[in-house]
Amino acid sequence: MRRDDNLCLVLGGGRGTRLDPLTRYRSKPAVPVGGKFRLVDVPISNSLNSEIRRIMVITQFNSASLNTHIARTYRFDLFGGGFVRILAAEQTDADARWFRGTADAVRRCLVHTRLFAPRDILILSGDQLYRMDFGPLLRQHRESGAAVTIAVKPIPAEKTPSFGLVRIGKEHTVESFLEKPQDPSLLAGYEVPEDLREPEESEPHYPASMGIYAFRYEALKNALESNDHADFGHHVLPEMVEKTDVRAFIFRGYWEDIGTIRAFYESSLDLARPDPPFVFHTEGAPMYTEPRFLGASRIENCQVNHSMICDGCYLHGSEIAESVVGIRTVVSPEATIHRSLIMGADGYEGDLPRQAGDPPLGIGRGCRIDGAIIDKNARVGEGVTITPKERGTDEDHPYHFVRDGIVVIPKNYAVPDGVEI
Repeated sequence: MRRDDNLCLVLGGGRGTRLDPLTRYRSKPAVPVGGKFRLVDVPISNSLNSEIRRIMVITQFNSASLNTHIARTYRFDLFGGGFVRILAAEQTDADARWFRGTADAVRRCLVHTRLFAPRDILILSGDQLYRMDFGPLLRQHRESGAAVTIAVKPIPAEKTPSFGLVRIGKEHTVESFLEKPQDPSLLAGYEVPEDLREPEESEPHYPASMGIYAFRYEALKNALESNDHADFGHHVLPEMVEKTDVRAFIFRGYWEDIGTIRAFYESSLDLARPDPPFVFHTEGAPMYTEPRFLGASRIENCQVNHSMICDGCYLHGSEIAESVVGIRTVVSPEATIHRSLIMGADGYEGDLPRQAGDPPLGIGRGCRIDGAIIDKNARVGEGVTITPKERGTDEDHPYHFVRDGIVVIPKNYAVPDGVEI
């Protein structure tokens, strides 16, 4: 199968309200993950590792940092034929509105994609953490002759209220959709067919849509230009099931939709486990990101346990456990960090603006931080105490926010000395 007649579209234009306040100053795909990457690096890297080298990222909301990251990171030589390009929301004589949803965004960008005459278009979400070779998906898609193939992951019944499900018939055909069922009685008939189950799946599992679609280009074009539907999952795909051949591709690897603060926090902490379910480097298939040319981290008289420490950090006399510490993080003596995400900084003290009265960049002396997300360039003063709240708690405060019980210090915020959160 030729890989040079495929085109990949990464959907990166949503507002990302469920990840607020991490998305107040950046788009969802630009949110840092794993201490040194951004969420958009995941679909782009999976595509490149699958030998799909023509990639377009559709952007709209708070897109400046995402555009900058892609421009700095993904540069191809003149003779390779590959690219990662931004397709920004634009006003035209035909339509002056913002994108109204995933399908509307792709519809409005067809004028740009048709120039490359793709046989198939792979559509990916920009807010998921997974590693996937798209070769088997595209191979099944072409061999079946399907108009569209939907990647699905079997999940247990207790997780189904958060996902859209598909009913799989013979030869992987998709017979119907069920959107986020809240009533367990609706699950009847949506189980993964017996002949497609794995031996370890003793309990019924249900195929959840991963938001990863392989479209035959002409089928996609016909489906979008024949109506004004805004969204793939709610509108376009259910209608295509009624009219054309839709198939399911079953994926059983690690995959997490990290579109909420709780999911983002827990998936990030999982990366620091002794047996992490996901690692950023696999032989022959690394995750790519912006090269920063930082020196090694300096760790002096610290206790570090079950944590990830990224490049260019300065850690002095502190205790860090079950945490992810991002690039250029500075932690002062006598600080304790537990089950927290410290996203690091875009520079060191003196490189970034500092308001009068703000504490130094990083984590101050004697801080006690537990169950928190400290976003980039945050300044946490001396003696600050942060403790997690009850699940379900959502609050807004001058120096911090609480989302589902997790304390978040947003990007560029400063927390004065001695504050208890």
